[in-house]
Amino acid sequence: MGLLDGRVAIVTGAGRGVGRATAALLAEQGARVVLNDLDADVCNAAASEIAAGGAQALSVPGSVTDLDLPERLIAAAVDGFGGIDIVVNNAGYIWNGAAHNHTDEQFQAMLDVHVAAPFRILRAFAAWMRPQAKREIEESGRARCRKVVNVSSVSGTQGAATQVGYSAGKAAVVGLTRTLAKEWGRYNVTVNAVAFGYLATRLTQGFEDTPPTIDVEGRALRVGISDEATEALVAQTPLQRLGTAEDGAGGIFMLCIPQSDYVTGQVLTCSGGV
Repeated sequence: MGLLDGRVAIVTGAGRGVGRATAALLAEQGARVVLNDLDADVCNAAASEIAAGGAQALSVPGSVTDLDLPERLIAAAVDGFGGIDIVVNNAGYIWNGAAHNHTDEQFQAMLDVHVAAPFRILRAFAAWMRPQAKREIEESGRARCRKVVNVSSVSGTQGAATQVGYSAGKAAVVGLTRTLAKEWGRYNVTVNAVAFGYLATRLTQGFEDTPPTIDVEGRALRVGISDEATEALVAQTPLQRLGTAEDGAGGIFMLCIPQSDYVTGQVLTCSGGV
């Protein structure tokens, strides 16, 4: 028996890193999962790997900033699995630079992927969830408890040099989260966020001399943390290590299980104590 038996979960950015670890953990605990990622190959591979382990998984590739993606995600979950119980807004990337060097395109891209996209996905979710919850309330007096977990960052809660756009987007996620917690409580939907510290993913991969790059829709963006800076970060972390993708998934999982049904409007910091 898993803690999420019979549940259906949507996880964005699920092809790699924390998103993939989250989808795998939810599936391990009994959920049927709908995976989304910008990269179709890694999204399909992640879904296939989960399915090979005996769980049910669907792949819905595409950019979360595409205006048609929210409806496609919701339809895939409802048509494929009969409903939606959990939405994890995890997709995102970094496009760093000092504030005086930030272009309008760069700043807007960070807002689009980190807060506008989750908003649109949750708006599409609401179009299905609200009438469904109302029917459940009419039939049994209470709607089934559903969960939303949005991914923020300590950059959003504390600020971070060279990340003005990213930090602004992740701070906005907190406002989105707390507002929807107030609006959707009557439908028995909990809405929380996890603010990550430095987790070991491709966005924080180590390097000695030249920062690596990732391709995001044709843009080659620098990522990573120098080995020297990583050592300094570890020294400042009470747990004396960087987090793993699985650590991040664990933070999300805590807010998806029935044991957190009375927790809403909260921001859980998952940072090793930073």
